[in-house]
Amino acid sequence: MRALLAEAIGTFALVFAGCGAIVVDAKTGALGHLGVALTFGLVIMVMIYALGHISGAHFNPAVTFAFSLSRHFPWSRALGYWAAQIAGALVAAALVRGSLGNHAHDGATLPSGSQGQAFLWELVLTFFLMFVIMAVATDTRAVGEAAAIAVGGTVGLDALFGGPVTGASMNPARSLAPALVSGDLHALWLYVVAPPLGAALAALTYRYLRAS
Repeated sequence: MRALLAEAIGTFALVFAGCGAIVVDAKTGALGHLGVALTFGLVIMVMIYALGHISGAHFNPAVTFAFSLSRHFPWSRALGYWAAQIAGALVAAALVRGSLGNHAHDGATLPSGSQGQAFLWELVLTFFLMFVIMAVATDTRAVGEAAAIAVGGTVGLDALFGGPVTGASMNPARSLAPALVSGDLHALWLYVVAPPLGAALAALTYRYLRAS
């Protein structure tokens, strides 16, 4: 239960800070694209430092899926992690809407171009993220103390260059919650399908590299 609560809190923080930053910027223009990208990266970094030793700091159903697929996490615990992550994200999205109003689709991720383009980009962005996570979380040769910085930096980097194309979700829970709260579901499928595929490809690729 402690691990599930940690996952819910971490995912809540991600959505509240990240989607909150999107809505704040839509209302005030104070953050800009760089500020939003930094917010996503920083909240992941600090939550990994705060909760990584309790739950492993997945905060992302795609990460849990990839860890389970690559045998770094038991499938028997995956469903509980997914439920906790989605619950935390939904509470955060509801609080963002309730406190700031209906702006910028409540921080939902929406493609700027075609859905096919967004699917490809989300897959690649999540591949980058999961590849780094596999390196710092599963390989003893990596510098473990810098894991939070590496993962948070990757999230910020992906958001910086991929955000204008897809919103740089890389996380089904992060996309599902604001989509449900805002009622805009037209592109939700790609943010639910592409990140787990990208994460799975990254986990299997790093597993091959580590064994070679």
